[in-house]
Amino acid sequence: MSPQLLFWIPAVLRLVLCLAGAGVVGFFFGPIAGLTVAVLGVGAMMVTHLHYLFRLSSWLDESGQTRLPDGWGAWTDVYARLYRMRRDDEKNQSELAEWLARFRQAMSLLPDGVVIMDDVLFLEWCNPAAQRHLGLQLERDKGMRVTNLIRNPAFIDYIILGRYEQPLTLELQERKLIVQIIPFENRRQILVTHDVTESERIDMMRRDFVANASHELRTPLTVINGFLEIALAQPKLDPETRTAHLKLMTEQGQRMQNLIDDMLTLTRLESIDYPLRSEVVRVQPLLEGIAEEARALSAGKHEITLEVNGPDLKGNVDELRSAFTNLVTNAVRYTPPAGRIMLRWESDEKGAHFSVQDTGIGISPEHISRLTERFYRVDKSRSRETQGTGLGLAIVRHVLLRHRAALDIQSVPDRGSTFTANFPASQTIGDFVQAK
Repeated sequence: MSPQLLFWIPAVLRLVLCLAGAGVVGFFFGPIAGLTVAVLGVGAMMVTHLHYLFRLSSWLDESGQTRLPDGWGAWTDVYARLYRMRRDDEKNQSELAEWLARFRQAMSLLPDGVVIMDDVLFLEWCNPAAQRHLGLQLERDKGMRVTNLIRNPAFIDYIILGRYEQPLTLELQERKLIVQIIPFENRRQILVTHDVTESERIDMMRRDFVANASHELRTPLTVINGFLEIALAQPKLDPETRTAHLKLMTEQGQRMQNLIDDMLTLTRLESIDYPLRSEVVRVQPLLEGIAEEARALSAGKHEITLEVNGPDLKGNVDELRSAFTNLVTNAVRYTPPAGRIMLRWESDEKGAHFSVQDTGIGISPEHISRLTERFYRVDKSRSRETQGTGLGLAIVRHVLLRHRAALDIQSVPDRGSTFTANFPASQTIGDFVQAK
């Protein structure tokens, strides 16, 4: 049976019964009595319907009320149907809220920025990445026009032209961003931002590495090829000149060998396929050997002292020897004759520390943060004089990272520098070792 019949048949039957009762009263007591009963009966039905209509209005106004009001007649079915509709609506709202929460949580974990705007670019929502990229604050900026929040001429032109099929490269907040607007639905737009600052920096470092390596290799090759051309053009060179040329070619060949060895070492340290081979490192004999090598390199030009007052380490002895040797040989190379170089191995509650303090030429503050970059030189004119490869501190940095350690650099121009390798307590073994 159709819903219309289910509603009208009971309603008509109730009205017919009311009028029939009034007709019976009128038959026995006269037409006035019958009319009075009919009016009272219809009025009672109207009051009943108004009462249930009022209860319906109250139930709809009280959104938290879930109990179904008692009904009579057709109102019972009306209440039940409205109650089911409300429960379905609450279920749908709950599911929608759950999906919205999941969406926002997923968007919040994305490394790319996501900004949801309406069709006139008013901010509705953005994830934390977009706040970092664009300098937004959702609580503060919600409901504001995005073009008023991102005041960049290139971005404004991008909005005006409306050519959203092509992304925009934007310099903003000291970042390099790839920005694109994606329209969706009828009244929504998504602004997506991708931070390429780090990838650009890595690409630049890669280009600089290739250029610097090529430059460092080209100089000794030029020397060697020049002497070989002289030898071919003048086969009867006097022995003294020939010996001098061979000596210089040997030095330049060794320079190339050192550079290649350092590049291979650095590549190996950076490789994820080269895990740290941990062992017990006896620090005192290791540093004593490095100190002796430093004195041999100095050839008596510097005063080199060693103090050992700390525990042994867990780590790779070859890597640590390479790192410590680089720190010490740098001090020898950049300290003028008659200078002092002090090597210390000590510990405290934070861990163990190896420091190399010199009275050398020092380093200006603007250079310190870049010293561990590959091929970075404070004074490129001194590279030939010091015979360094420009990779030593980069190797030190990667070795220390593999040993959960960090490099601290303190320097004053013309007064000297202190390079300190700080190892956490978790990398130390045993008690303090006091040097004799």
